[in-house]
Amino acid sequence: MASKFSGTGVAVVTPFHMYGTIDFSALEKVLNHIIEGGVDFVLALGTTSESATLSKDEKNAVVNFFIETVNKRVPIMMGLGGNNTQEVINTIKSISFDGIDGILSVSPYYNKPQQKGIFQHFKNIASASPVPVYLYNVPSRTSSNMTAETVLKLAGSVSNIAGIKEA
Repeated sequence: MASKFSGTGVAVVTPFHMYGTIDFSALEKVLNHIIEGGVDFVLALGTTSESATLSKDEKNAVVNFFIETVNKRVPIMMGLGGNNTQEVINTIKSISFDGIDGILSVSPYYNKPQQKGIFQHFKNIASASPVPVYLYNVPSRTSSNMTAETVLKLAGSVSNIAGIKEA
């Protein structure tokens, strides 16, 4: 599966009003500033965006706003992960990927899976995804580390695993 992602990408923050609602006017300014500055792609709903604290409706609103505001000027990657493999797959199956060029999916957190479990998690997510999947290995947050051997096995086994973000 061909990837549209290369160069520099930015994990975009989600600005909020004082009372906790999303400030879409500020988000528009941030997106335009980043794109006009020459970034090659943007990431919606990464951990930088406070995605763990957003409701499903808020996440949908943010992604739709990205698609509308970015307007195909640069590719959009969407953070879409979790420790419940089937729930991630259900989410993939329930959303439209029109305007989304790839997903960044975090290694399962809290459950502390072994490498075989990490492999199965990503294999199943990638198999369900209509767009390229980028693995997100962040041991300090997940309490597990995806080994190079697991990454290579995934890359050789699943055609739409396109890359990895190491943190």
